[in-house]
Amino acid sequence: MPVAYPSGSPRLRPADLLVLAAAALLVLAGLAGVVPPLAAVALAGAAGSVLAGARLSRLVVPARGDGPAGDSSDGPDQPHHTGSDGPDRPHHADRDGPVGAGPGRRRGQRVRPAAGLLYAAVLTVGLTVAVLPLTAAGLRVAVGAAGLGLAAALHSAGLLLLPGRVRLSLCARLRHAVDIVSLGLSLQFAAWVLLPTEQAPLAARIAVAFGGFGFAAIGVAVLADWRRRPGAAICLLGTGATQFGLLALIVLLAYDAPEPAALATVPPLVTGALLTAAGVRRVAGGDPERAGGPPPVWPRVSAPAGIATLAAGVHLVTYGPFTPGMILLGLAVIPPLVVRELISATDNRRYAGRLAAQEAYFRALVSGGNDLILLLDGTLRVRWQSPAAARLFALTDADVLGRHFADLLHPDDAPQAARLLDEVLAGARPTLLPARMRDGYGVWRETESTVSDQRGVPEVHALVLHVRDVGERRRLERAVQQLAATDQLTGLANRRELLCELRARRGGSGALLVVDLHGLGAVNDGRGHAFGDVVVVEVARRLRAAAGAEDLVARLVGDEFAVLTDAGPVLAYALGTRLLAALSQPYRVAGPDEVRLQASIGLAEVSGAGPDDVLRQADLARRRAAQLGRDRIEWYDAYLEEQLVRRLDLERELPGAAARGELDLVYQPVLGLADGLPVGTEALLRWRSPVLGTVLPAELLPVAEDLDLVGEVGRWVLDRACRQLADWSAGNRRLWMSVNVTPRELVASDFLQRTAAVLATYGIAADRLVIEVAEPRVGPELPALVARLAGLRSLGVRTALDGFRAAHASLAQLRRLPIDMLKLAPQRTDAAEAGPSPLTSVVVSLGDRLGLEIVAAELETPAQTDAASQAGCRYGQGYALARPATAERVEAYFEEFPSTSR
Repeated sequence: MPVAYPSGSPRLRPADLLVLAAAALLVLAGLAGVVPPLAAVALAGAAGSVLAGARLSRLVVPARGDGPAGDSSDGPDQPHHTGSDGPDRPHHADRDGPVGAGPGRRRGQRVRPAAGLLYAAVLTVGLTVAVLPLTAAGLRVAVGAAGLGLAAALHSAGLLLLPGRVRLSLCARLRHAVDIVSLGLSLQFAAWVLLPTEQAPLAARIAVAFGGFGFAAIGVAVLADWRRRPGAAICLLGTGATQFGLLALIVLLAYDAPEPAALATVPPLVTGALLTAAGVRRVAGGDPERAGGPPPVWPRVSAPAGIATLAAGVHLVTYGPFTPGMILLGLAVIPPLVVRELISATDNRRYAGRLAAQEAYFRALVSGGNDLILLLDGTLRVRWQSPAAARLFALTDADVLGRHFADLLHPDDAPQAARLLDEVLAGARPTLLPARMRDGYGVWRETESTVSDQRGVPEVHALVLHVRDVGERRRLERAVQQLAATDQLTGLANRRELLCELRARRGGSGALLVVDLHGLGAVNDGRGHAFGDVVVVEVARRLRAAAGAEDLVARLVGDEFAVLTDAGPVLAYALGTRLLAALSQPYRVAGPDEVRLQASIGLAEVSGAGPDDVLRQADLARRRAAQLGRDRIEWYDAYLEEQLVRRLDLERELPGAAARGELDLVYQPVLGLADGLPVGTEALLRWRSPVLGTVLPAELLPVAEDLDLVGEVGRWVLDRACRQLADWSAGNRRLWMSVNVTPRELVASDFLQRTAAVLATYGIAADRLVIEVAEPRVGPELPALVARLAGLRSLGVRTALDGFRAAHASLAQLRRLPIDMLKLAPQRTDAAEAGPSPLTSVVVSLGDRLGLEIVAAELETPAQTDAASQAGCRYGQGYALARPATAERVEAYFEEFPSTSR
């Protein structure tokens, strides 16, 4: 469980107010004589120490689950950057803790040792003050001095272990040492001349001697850390106040001062303990820096002289002349002050050198940069320009200084620039300012200016403009834009530029013609791409010549072009006619050879539709023109859109249809033409979509093939058909079930295994299953299909060729395909009223010689049925005999016959 470490700022809390109120009451009681003064001091000091110790103990052993809502919260571990009054940049002495811990937690963990030592120091001060009333009068000074020494050692060790301490440079250490010695000697001198040392015991003199330098060190450290480490500075103030209060109490006891005088030590003792705890809490919470610059130097230089002078004056008024020892000690204060002045003078010279170097760097940067820098006053007049003005823009100070900035700009750009600068003066966020500015030769230069409001900086107090010449960049941008919008081979607009123009004309009138060339691929393959490129360039020339001057001609892809015109529908169609006439002419490129191309043009009106929609509509019309025979123009209409939407809906809904239970089978009986008895059925797929309604195989299968779902749908059909066949076979009906499969499904590597597994699962005789494949789709994969059909026959499954056509190629395939049944295509069974078609009789005769069973399919009328029977067809199937129906209705239909046979 994570542990939260307290953070805090030195703000008064209810417990602080309670302790301070109790201390004030004890002081009043001591002054009134109700409580002995020394006892009041002991009780007040102990109360402050107990509260501070309790808070410090939570840092040593933090409470689980403490958070920001209580007395603690996590805080960031802030970095620190300065540690002295000089220019030296200190380095961090404490860095991140374990990897993976948050910064607040790491800092809280690092503050534990310091918190523990300061906790012991606070308790030591509290115990020392508490036992003084219980100690014999002669031993109180010694006991107090011992407690002060132990507390000072613990305080020093704890302060040194606080996080955020920096590693100072040698110069910074020397300055701090001189400051401490100077301030310590001044405090020693003040104590010597103000306190009669001959009456003080040895322990008090030792405490005063060491206390002076201790307070000096604390004071110097507080000044150094007040902004950089405010938490540590507060902690230093607290320890200094605590030690001062205890030292003052020892001095008062040593000089047998009146007991009420000891009450004056209560405020430093109590507030010092509370400040110590508050400072450590702030350090544990991150100790953010205070705003401001480096700490001032004058207190460290002026305080020693002021303290020594004030103490000497008080001594002269109170005690009279100085002793030789006092004079020597007073003179000892002067050398550290002199050394400090020498150090300050050295620092000033170093600062001056660095400032001069930085100014030289700045001048070199401004003079050698690629930007012209201008300073504008509140009235937008140029107050200063950088030396680079002459080099970059050939402008002199006489040309620029004192003039309004708008006077330097092109008249068309000046109002906009003045408005932007006025907005910046009014407090708006600065923005990029593009404008044309006249150079020293009178040439207008394209520029961009960044504006920085530096009026808040006393040394600048102006708007700062960085002006850059962007003319070359703009020219390159325009060239790149032209290249990006142009087809490199033909010089026509490209697809991107066409879409941009459509977007610009959205909501207007006009039409878009999409032109597709047929035969260009054959030219590239037969004569090379170089020859094809020449033809494409000639096509582009003809399109430009046929189109109007305001029309946009674009090349979409290799053999697709487009013409965007403002003309209405009639004129746009006339333009399409001219384009067809121009493109259909032969192309003579090199020599006597010529090339002829065909074109299909789709036309769509530019209305409120988006650019992509208009282009898609024209492309749909172009596809229909190609499907209807090429060299023609077709308009886009809503039916094309409906077909597209229908196709997208099918592609969206078909995946998962089998799992959702949306697929269904209907069955169409196959009857013997001689006796009219059912001999088998054909399973026909239906998709009962709740969104699209009933979808037939002619629409479903092409989508399934495109989505690679044919295998999934085919497995479902085979399983469901065999299960139904098993149900019917249980009633002693000798029927066969015909299942249609696609060539892609049939040549799948696992088709034979799946078929055998399904037959075994439902216990069906293999000869009861007939696998049909459509004859028009056999050609491309004939070798693989022959192998798969032979495999099915080896399993005992019968095979059939559906949709057979009596053409020469079809008749040749009969000898190669291992099939058992032949289903004649409807166009070969629709005999005239006089009798069967001669071709039908030929196919039936050939099938008999090959041992094939002939099924006349799609018999729609009684005349067709009679013709098929006369031609010798054994079986028939179609609406004239029995319509497709659900399994229940087909089973009821079978019940009308006493028996069924093969």
